Amino acid sequence: MEVICMQDAAFYDLIEQVVSRLKKENNIIVDKWISGDEAMHLLNIKSKTSLQNLRDEGKIRFSQPQKKIILYDRDSINRYLENNAHNTF
Repeated sequence: MEVICMQDAAFYDLIEQVVSRLKKENNIIVDKWISGDEAMHLLNIKSKTSLQNLRDEGKIRFSQPQKKIILYDRDSINRYLENNAHNTF
């Protein structure tokens, strides 16, 4: 038996890639509007204040159907990440 060791971050990235691939292959549609926790996970931030700053600065779209419920547009988060990506040399 062979044992493979990896860091936490690498393991979770691998899991995300597997889930993403399975969803794509099985035509599973992802939700357009996601919770704050999911948005923070996609953006790899841990602070709700950072998420609020992105929202307040108009960098990501959001919807507030009720006073204490804020949902975030997954597409705008992906666009934000792409717009801030740097190409390798």
